[in-house]
Amino acid sequence: MNYTMYAGAFLATVFVVMTVGIASDAIFHTETPEEPGFAIVVAEDEGAAPAEEEAETPIAVLLASADPSNGPSVFRKCQSCHNVEEGAAHKTGPNLWNIVGKQVALYDDFRYSPAMQAYAEGGTEWDFASLNKFLAAPGDYIDGTSMGFAGLNRDGERADLIAWLAAQNDNPVPLPSPDEATEDGATEEAAEGAADEGDEGDAPAETAEDGSEPGEDEAETTTE
Repeated sequence: MNYTMYAGAFLATVFVVMTVGIASDAIFHTETPEEPGFAIVVAEDEGAAPAEEEAETPIAVLLASADPSNGPSVFRKCQSCHNVEEGAAHKTGPNLWNIVGKQVALYDDFRYSPAMQAYAEGGTEWDFASLNKFLAAPGDYIDGTSMGFAGLNRDGERADLIAWLAAQNDNPVPLPSPDEATEDGATEEAAEGAADEGDEGDAPAETAEDGSEPGEDEAETTTE
């Protein structure tokens, strides 16, 4: 009799547990997703504008606050490859006396690379703007230059050096006024507008230089 009661109680318990389990599955059933993980939706910011490149400061503006007396200290970064005294011999690079305002590849007794000679075609001169761009990043301004110098990335250093180099000249070159920067900018904008309306001309090729000590086959050069 007792066994029958125990068996009945056990079966009743199993029945209740199964019933509760089935009812729970029916109430709290969750379907298995087709792909595991969670979908994260990121709203697009339609109002975000692309970043604009920082405007380049015109060399005339930089020179207005330049201190030529700092030039010799900046030139120490260049003196292993260059002289700047009048009549001094060339080193790995050419003598930089008379560099400002003079024709590129100026010296007949210095072996310039074909690339720099090509850049000098047409009487190209080292004016303030071209010197500023070249000294900032030689490899970018004259693609393929053999000059291993990475460049002067500080505007103030370049301006101080260029202002000092302008005085290392048979006829010291006067620095441009800041007003010339505004005038040059207006001229460039007008020229760009005209180019957009008409056919665009080919830009002159910018090339590199590979000068050497007289008599040597391999060497590096810089601004000339």
